[in-house]
Amino acid sequence: MDDIDRLVGIITERVKARLNGSGGHAGNAGGGATAAGRADSLRVMPREELRNTPCVDVPHEGCNDCGMCATRRPESVRAVQREGACRIGAGVDVGKVDLAMAGMIDHTLLKADATAADVRKLCEEARKYCFASVCVNSTNVAKAKAHLAGSGVIVCAVVGFPLGAMTPAAKAFEAREAVRCGASEIDMVINIGALKSRDYALVEDDIRRVVQASRPARVKVILETGSLNGEEKIIGITLSKIAGAHYVKTSTGFGPGGATVEDIALMRKLVGEEMGVKASGGVRTHEDAEKMRVAGADRIGASASVAIVGGADAPKQASKGY
Repeated sequence: MDDIDRLVGIITERVKARLNGSGGHAGNAGGGATAAGRADSLRVMPREELRNTPCVDVPHEGCNDCGMCATRRPESVRAVQREGACRIGAGVDVGKVDLAMAGMIDHTLLKADATAADVRKLCEEARKYCFASVCVNSTNVAKAKAHLAGSGVIVCAVVGFPLGAMTPAAKAFEAREAVRCGASEIDMVINIGALKSRDYALVEDDIRRVVQASRPARVKVILETGSLNGEEKIIGITLSKIAGAHYVKTSTGFGPGGATVEDIALMRKLVGEEMGVKASGGVRTHEDAEKMRVAGADRIGASASVAIVGGADAPKQASKGY
C-alpha cells in the first residue's frame, strides 16, 4: 500500500509540474509557453465561435472514414454502445443526422416484390444511420442477418402479415422459424376478426403462442388501429399485455389509416412503462416521428427512415407501405 501511495504522489507531482510549466518533458519545450499562452490554449470557446469554426477535417464524401465524430462514424458509436457505454460525447453541431431518433427506428421493407438487392440496400442504410433494426418479411431474415453482421443493428420479422387471419399454430411456427433464421424481434398482426367477434380467448391465445414460440426474441403486437373502434383498441392493448407481449403497435401500413398521436397516447396510458409502444403507418417525416415520440412512442416503424433522420441521400418520395 505504501508503494501505491508513493506512486500516486510521484504522478501527482509530475502532473502539477506539467500544468505549471515548471518541469517534466512537457515543460517549456520549443522556447517556453507563457502563462497567457497556456491560458489561451485552455480557453473554452463561446458557443457561436465554436459553431463558426470550420472542421479541421473538411467535410467531403470520404468523411465517414475519418472517425472524428458521431455523425461521420455511426458504426463506431454503435460499437461503443455494444461494449456498455450509455452516453456518447460529441462536439456542437456535428451534423444533421438525428442519432437519438435513428435509434428508435425500425427501417422497414415489406413489399412483396422486394429483391435481394433491395434487402442489401436496406441493411446498408441501417448500418449507415444506426437504426434500431431492419424490419422484413420472414423470407428475408437470413439475408438481412448476414448483411448486418457486426453492425449492432438487429433484424425484426413480421408474422401473420398483413392480415393476421392465420391460425395461432401457423403464426407460432412462422415466428419460431424467423427467430431460428436470426430475428431478434417479431411483429405479429393480431386476429382482427376474432377481436371484433369478441372472441377474446382466441385473441389472447394467438398472441401468447407467438410470444412463447419467439423466445428469446421480443414480440410486438400490431393492432391495425384503423380497423378498430375505441373499445376494441382498449381491449386489444389489454389482451396484448396479459399475453406477455413486449410492445403494442399501431398499424401494418397496408390497412386503413395509420399511426395517430391519439392512439399512441392511449397505448402509452394503458401499458404504462412496462411495455414499449411502436408507431407505424404513415410516419414519413422527422416532424411526424417527433410527434409520435412526444405522445409516448419509443419505436417508429418507417420506410422513409433516411428522410426522417435528415440523411442527405434521402429519397424525394417515401415508398408505399409503413
